[in-house]
Amino acid sequence: MSYFDELAYQFIDGEWRSGSGSWDIVDFNPYNGEKLSSITVATVEEVDQAYRAAERAQREWGATNPYTRRLVFERALRIIDDREEELGAAIAAEVGGTLAKVGFELHLVREFLREAMQLALRPEGRILPSPIDGKENRLYRLPVGVVGVISPFNFPFLLSVKSVAPALALGNAVVLKPHQNTPICGGGLVARIFEEAGLPAGLLNVVVTDIAEIGDALIEHPVPKTISFTGSEKVGRHVATVAAANFKHAILELGGNSALVVLDDADLDYAVDAAVFSRFVHQGQVCMAANRVLVDRAVEREFTEKFVAKVASLKVGDPTDPGTHIGPLINEGQAEAITALVDRAVADGAAALVHGETRGTLVGPSVLSGLPEDSPLLAQEIFGPVVLLIPFDGDDEAVRLTNATPYGLSGAVHTADIERGVRFAKRIDTGMIHINDGTVHDEPIVPFGGEKSSGVGRLNGDAMVEAFTTTKWISIQHGRSRFPF
Repeated sequence: MSYFDELAYQFIDGEWRSGSGSWDIVDFNPYNGEKLSSITVATVEEVDQAYRAAERAQREWGATNPYTRRLVFERALRIIDDREEELGAAIAAEVGGTLAKVGFELHLVREFLREAMQLALRPEGRILPSPIDGKENRLYRLPVGVVGVISPFNFPFLLSVKSVAPALALGNAVVLKPHQNTPICGGGLVARIFEEAGLPAGLLNVVVTDIAEIGDALIEHPVPKTISFTGSEKVGRHVATVAAANFKHAILELGGNSALVVLDDADLDYAVDAAVFSRFVHQGQVCMAANRVLVDRAVEREFTEKFVAKVASLKVGDPTDPGTHIGPLINEGQAEAITALVDRAVADGAAALVHGETRGTLVGPSVLSGLPEDSPLLAQEIFGPVVLLIPFDGDDEAVRLTNATPYGLSGAVHTADIERGVRFAKRIDTGMIHINDGTVHDEPIVPFGGEKSSGVGRLNGDAMVEAFTTTKWISIQHGRSRFPF
């Protein structure tokens, strides 16, 4: 029996059970269209049951010695090591990830679990002085209680674990809603691993459902104090609005329109490699992907020739083939949208230096140039294998063009002069930017997040403590206060 058979259920209060909704979410392999599983959606009542179970279980878990909590993550790591091959096969089947993408995702899951073990010991209290004689002020770092996590389809296993593991390590309980395109890798697998690792029942609940069934119940519910959402800017705005209306803290990791900038003194061969990876990793379905490649006119011709040649050599096809660079998009709707986007750009005057073919969910890479500066395409996120080449004259124009987007997630700049790169990077309105590297990076102890429409808040390292704990002031009067009446 495969994961897609045994995990096609809701996981609530330590029990695997069918949802009671009136329809099913059907999970398909995006490459070959094979039906992987069918899951009856959870209802508003079942969302309530999940949150109530989490609330009950969290009280004891929050009081558990953090050294004891760490043991769960040690066991989870061993389970992943023992089942790496079958986990990888599940990710490839449900997500359409190439072997390189699968390896990258599993590697980062391990790293975030290792960091979660350390996070369990990270919260520190403080004692602050008081202007009142005899008074002692203690500040305690306590779990927020229950965290709602909503994860996306592109890196479902990683981006679920990335919020779930630290929230649990810091003493919270979690209700996780995976994306409906990846209910197993983003939900069931996470629950099964923690279940087998000995996490007490009720601390992690998975509800597979959709807004069409439950509306905003997952966010509006009175139990969760924090909502961690990773996904599109459009949905993120809605999550933020509903969370704020219900006095909840929202951590939003949203879309991007990152630029990889090639200055006139860059190592062009290396910059080409970085740019091709940054745009086409996982078919471009990455929030940090380099939608735009900006090139100084002094090196534009040479860079473009090398870049186009490398993009044209990328193999499109079966993600389980070791030679494949670009696998399928998540569904045919997304493939049709990306194809229409390229066709519209060409019709509006853009030059297609590479024009990829579309076959079902397989979309070949496209390289577009010559877009007018007021083209809406330059400002939006493109979640597919399409890249925009943009020339510039000098660093000041490069900064202006790079910042000409409502997003501000990641970026990269290539130059032989490191300090020139640092000066350039400081002028870019992003939460993250990398010098002489790609745009796609995530490390467990470095704050991850964006500016502008790319999100609110940070994750990773100490930022996890900020996200999933709260500060409580307890004062002690060792003497006697004097009251005015």
